[in-house]
Order: sequence, then structure tokens, then C-alpha cells
Amino acid sequence: MLKRIAAGLFAGAALTAVALPASAAVDNDLPIRWNTGGAVWSTDQSEVDTFLKTGDITDRGLSSGISRSGWTADEIRNGMNKTYSVDLVGVSRFLYSDAGVKFLKNQTRSYFPYWTMSTYGVQGLRSAIIADARDGQISSAGIMAALPTDFRLADTCNTYDGKQNVCAEGKCVGDAQCTSLLSWYVFLPACIQANQVADPIAAAPAPAPAPMQEPVRGLW
Repeated sequence: MLKRIAAGLFAGAALTAVALPASAAVDNDLPIRWNTGGAVWSTDQSEVDTFLKTGDITDRGLSSGISRSGWTADEIRNGMNKTYSVDLVGVSRFLYSDAGVKFLKNQTRSYFPYWTMSTYGVQGLRSAIIADARDGQISSAGIMAALPTDFRLADTCNTYDGKQNVCAEGKCVGDAQCTSLLSWYVFLPACIQANQVADPIAAAPAPAPAPMQEPVRGLW
């Protein structure tokens, strides 16, 4: 039964991605388009993959993002490759709840689909998280690779400030760690794992066993 529910939720996430406007679904190989003012520098998924696999930084936008993250390159690489065990149904239950939608809106403050901007930010990020969670594991790298369309980090003249709401209260230090995109990515899967909603039936404590009756003893 749970497998059918999980399959339905994953299909729903896939349909959400397909439902994005055609202009937003041209290319999903550019997970970060650094948008500052009127300038845009695009970082290709292959360049991110190279960094995550080998540590080599072959893209100037990615290099700049790492230097402004508040972490070393090795810390970003290790953090983005780290996996977290999750339950697909529990993750989906959270992300489709009122609290989950509020969380997703908060987490797409300045990072959202390139063409539609914040209009489909919630749907785009939710789709990527659920797609990555289908095997019971999530990571920053997996979520980024599953984005349904190009995403931009927007810093555009008083409209968006290029800062992200890193979900790491008390665990990030300084403005860079607490607002940068790559630091946000490092902490995101841990926040999803912590907020997934357990099956209320499975989580309920088992009823105490009925006391065993003493055997009836004869009077002779």
C-alpha cells in the first residue's frame, strides 16, 4: 500500500515539473545561473559534477560561489556529497503540508527557476527533493541534479538580494555561511530529513499486551 502511495506522490512531482511553462523547461543542465544586476553567468551541471567527483574547479562562477560560501572547497564538496536517509512518503507528506509549503517559500528567497522566478519556486524545489528521495537517500548534489529547469541566484537591484535563508539555526557562523547559496545547499538535506513526517500509524506506540490470565486451579 505504501509503495503505491509513494509511486503516486513521485508521479505527482513529475507532473508538477512537466506542468512548468514551456519557456522554463528548455534546459535543466544549468543548475546555477548567477544573476547579478543585468549580468548572468551560467554554471553547467557537468562543471558541478566535476567538482563534486574530483575537487577540480573548472568554472569561474562556481569558484566565486565557493569563495563566498564561508566554507573551504573541500567542506562544500564533502557537505554536498553527504547522503541522508529519508522516507519518500514522509518527505512528500511534509513538503505538501502547509508547514512544508511555508518552508519551501522561505528556502527559495533568492534561488528559483530562471524564467518564471518565484512563481514556480516552491514547485520546482519540491519536485527536485522528491525526485532525489525516491531511493530513500537525499543529498545536496542529488537535489541539484534533479532540478526540473534552470535555477538562478538573483541579486537584482533591490528586488532580490542574492541571499538564501540557510536552515541551520545555531550551526552557521557569519553572513556568508548563513546566507550563501552553496552553504544553503549543504544544510538543505539535513533539514528535509529532520522535518519529514512519519506515518502516524507506524509511529503510534503498540498497545500493551493484555495481562495473561492465571490458570484456573481445582479445589481438590
